[in-house]
Amino acid sequence: MTQPRQFVIEADGGSRGNPGPAGYGAVVIDPVTGETLAEAAEYIGVATNNVAEYKGLIAGLKAAKALVPDASADGAVQVRVRMDSKLVVEQMSGRWKIKHPDMKPLAAEAARILPASAVTYEWIPRERNKHADRLANEAMDAGKRGKQWEPSASTAALDTTRPSVASALPPVSGPPGDAAAGAAKARAALASRPAAASPSAPQVGWAAAPDLGTPATFVLLRHGETALTPEKRFSGSGGSDPELSAAGRHQAECIARSLAARGTVEEIVSSPLRRCRETAAAVAARLGLEVRIEEGLRETDFGAWEGLTFAEVRERYGPDLDAWLASAKAAPTGGGESFAEVTRRVSATRDRLTTRHAGRTVLLVTHVTPIKTLIRLALGAPPEAMFRMELSAASVSAVAYYADGNASVRLLNDTSHLR
Repeated sequence: MTQPRQFVIEADGGSRGNPGPAGYGAVVIDPVTGETLAEAAEYIGVATNNVAEYKGLIAGLKAAKALVPDASADGAVQVRVRMDSKLVVEQMSGRWKIKHPDMKPLAAEAARILPASAVTYEWIPRERNKHADRLANEAMDAGKRGKQWEPSASTAALDTTRPSVASALPPVSGPPGDAAAGAAKARAALASRPAAASPSAPQVGWAAAPDLGTPATFVLLRHGETALTPEKRFSGSGGSDPELSAAGRHQAECIARSLAARGTVEEIVSSPLRRCRETAAAVAARLGLEVRIEEGLRETDFGAWEGLTFAEVRERYGPDLDAWLASAKAAPTGGGESFAEVTRRVSATRDRLTTRHAGRTVLLVTHVTPIKTLIRLALGAPPEAMFRMELSAASVSAVAYYADGNASVRLLNDTSHLR
């Protein structure tokens, strides 16, 4: 009996503007050897991130199909698709409904390329999807120059950002045979390496894992109240930059005493906005630490909504508010930031800080949206989860980040120090 050909597909897509100039990239990999078997990339004109990601998936599936003459036959091929788009992975896995009209035909096209039983989907962090991401960016760069991406512009030999798939992945599941035997050899070779030289995919859940050392722990402190806080007004990075109120200064002192008593915070990093700097200064004075400013921790720019209540925004900008509530890609009126844009900024900041502060406990003094974004990403939750979290002024949350890429939410919205 002929055993199925096994492939790993890594795919990505991006849009510079969302919608804006867009492109995709996809790579087909041998899961046993880690060899790059095929690459695909294309500039697709103006499109959204989601459209570009779906087109990257389609290109990857077509590239894998082209490697096997009878790929459409049951049992001829087994494919694992790895993407950093939670939306595409969950929709193609059948766990999320496809509501957007632009997504439905793309998902249907992807589903027709190979038998459903031949394809499984796996979400991976963006930092582990660098090969496909690089191809997508090369395609967009080529499009900016009025050209299409050429395969000669990107070769597997030049891709030093992605560890060998043979060392980073378990084999694609399938019946025993030559491929399974080869995968067993790859696992045996991996087991014989020193632990420090064996990169591995994050293990999620209760599976046994190696000792990953002390995590980078972020204690996430929302700033104390300002005059706008009790009135529940939009207060982002594009408004008046208010100072702490008397109540807010009292809250800052309370959390400073609490953190000093715990004695675990080793460093303090703050948003550049005044209310955070003042809150951080109160804690720093108690702990005898300096405060470092991080631009990536600033609050969302709420555009024309700055200083308004939710009811006032509803009255003046109802359609824009509805769009914002319905999609992470919609921005507030007047050129503010969408949640998708904030997520990219906060993710990049998280990655820098976890690398810089590996094994240490760091206090991040920031705002509602950055904190909720960090919690959501750590949980692998969809964007709409942002609206299901309560985050009080001067509240404390905490997330631990491990060396294998996993994160653990330790605390959410603790206000016991204020009582």
